[in-house]
Amino acid sequence: MKLYYSNASPFARKVLVAAHELGLADRIELVTATVTPTAANPEVAAANPLSKVPTLITDDGQAIYDSRVIVDYLDTLGARTLAPTSGAARFAVLTELAAADGLLDAALLARYEQMLRPEPLRWADWTQGQLDKVRRTLDHFETLTLKAEGDVGIVEIAVACGLGYLDFRFASEDWRATRPKLAAFYAVFSQRPSWPITDPAR
Repeated sequence: MKLYYSNASPFARKVLVAAHELGLADRIELVTATVTPTAANPEVAAANPLSKVPTLITDDGQAIYDSRVIVDYLDTLGARTLAPTSGAARFAVLTELAAADGLLDAALLARYEQMLRPEPLRWADWTQGQLDKVRRTLDHFETLTLKAEGDVGIVEIAVACGLGYLDFRFASEDWRATRPKLAAFYAVFSQRPSWPITDPAR
């Protein structure tokens, strides 16, 4: 398999952590790809018309995207799964995953506004609105009990990727100050072998 990815993408990191947790990382060739909302990467666009990372090419040449679908595919290959495969439990997990992925989306949109939009055109209210989504979602996950040891699931992986991205790109967001459960979760999760080897700052 081949994965188009960017070190800085929290969605790509989610896939990489999932692959390591499932014992599949050594089956995936990593191809670094630079993509932005304003400039398509021709190689990625040939496989994914959205020209977004991560994009996975399977051993039989099929392109799979986005990160949620890639993880679902990897779930069919591993010795275990990161989410329930059916029933009410699956939809409960997918709903929490949507919240975690939404946090990543909002953080990325805030990042793009700050870094890619020409300064005279930047919209402070837009950035604030996206970061407010991030904070509300963090408050939501603070109410849950997330597992950081043993066989973790895709929700825990996605939440950890969100927290790691905030540390990476929004260091001024002191999310730990008022969310002790999340802080404790992240402190333990970040000791997992899959975490430092997928660190965008490495």
